Amino acid sequence: MTEPAYQAKLKKKIKEMLPGCIIQKEDSREIQGIPDLLILYKNKWASLEVKIDEDADHQPNQDYYVDKMNGMSFSRFIFPENEEMVLNELLLFFNGGE
Repeated sequence: MTEPAYQAKLKKKIKEMLPGCIIQKEDSREIQGIPDLLILYKNKWASLEVKIDEDADHQPNQDYYVDKMNGMSFSRFIFPENEEMVLNELLLFFNGGE
């Protein structure tokens, strides 16, 4: 599976999990390293940097922005190996658990 295919599958799962959410694909050409997805739901937001697997390279500034945005709200690297855990954390976050 390619990263774009995994990202599309992930977006579908998140939309089913969080009905009515808005998922915006971010443009790393604007801000190098900005996470791939911005998720808006109710009065909160989160970002996810999508990787095809846990060993995929991190591009310049990705770690910086995931850490920075996690300090502001919720942000994670997500890949098939940690998907269930991250989606559970995301659901908990949006439902008032964090």
